[in-house]
Amino acid sequence: MKQILLITALFLSAFLNAQNLNGSWLNKNNGLTELILIQDNYLTHTLFSATEFIESNGGAVRIQNGKIILSQEFNSKGEELKTLDLFFKLEGDFLYLNGKEFKATASNQSQLAGVWKISGRMQDGKQVEINHTGSRKTLKLLSGNYFQWFAIDPAENKFYGTGGGTFSFDGGKYIENIEFFSKDSSRVGASLNFEDRIENEQWIHTGLSSKGEPIYEIWSKAL
Repeated sequence: MKQILLITALFLSAFLNAQNLNGSWLNKNNGLTELILIQDNYLTHTLFSATEFIESNGGAVRIQNGKIILSQEFNSKGEELKTLDLFFKLEGDFLYLNGKEFKATASNQSQLAGVWKISGRMQDGKQVEINHTGSRKTLKLLSGNYFQWFAIDPAENKFYGTGGGTFSFDGGKYIENIEFFSKDSSRVGASLNFEDRIENEQWIHTGLSSKGEPIYEIWSKAL
């Protein structure tokens, strides 16, 4: 019985730590921004400046013995995907990863917080389901007040692109402020406005893309 209680206590401790880590965390230094997003046991790490996307990586995480164990699903530099041990400490609004300080940017209260996978879109006036084949996928992670999308293929270690920045969602109005974009840095600084809603646990995303093209997308929770 004591062993069962100990295992339960350890599990609850890990679960609570994981929940507390959910959010968007920033380190700014010498014109560079380092962004950590953690939500639903997934983590992304991105480095960028005001004019340049530098790199990004991420994957599933678990907490064990005071460490965040990251199993990479993508790496924008094309390096070998690895399992990384990140020693962490949480003190109020500050998260320390391997000794580096990151500050929380906002509370994590948005109903859009999560890891989302695109599952459908409007095409020729009809709603079309997106049937994912193989391991290629496009995910969108929202946590705190930051978002990041990334198109990847973990099995092939392929990285196709990413972008992100701050977001707000209130009264059906969803706004993205782009702070980094791997394919086209000229889009940085743009603010995109959408009419969005949550319906049957799906995120209905409508408006115009950064290229001015109509969007009607359906996203479902990936995790």
